[in-house]
Amino acid sequence: MKTQVSPGSPYPLGATPSADGVNFALFSRDATKVELRLFTDDSSHAQEQRIELIVHKHDVWHAFIPDLKPGQHYG
Repeated sequence: MKTQVSPGSPYPLGATPSADGVNFALFSRDATKVELRLFTDDSSHAQEQRIELIVHKHDVWHAFIPDLKPGQHYG
């Protein structure tokens, strides 16, 4: 399943839910790559989806994922 990703906003830091989805912003001065991992657990087996964050500004990597809701497991 392909998840839609838009650039989002570098602030506020962390996972910030809105009515339309969740913005993720992570500070790292030394990172050369950042992946967001979304986890699902349907009680039979856990699944993971990896999304590479490609947009970064002032050492903050960020993306907006539409349709995510509070309670989504991520790492």
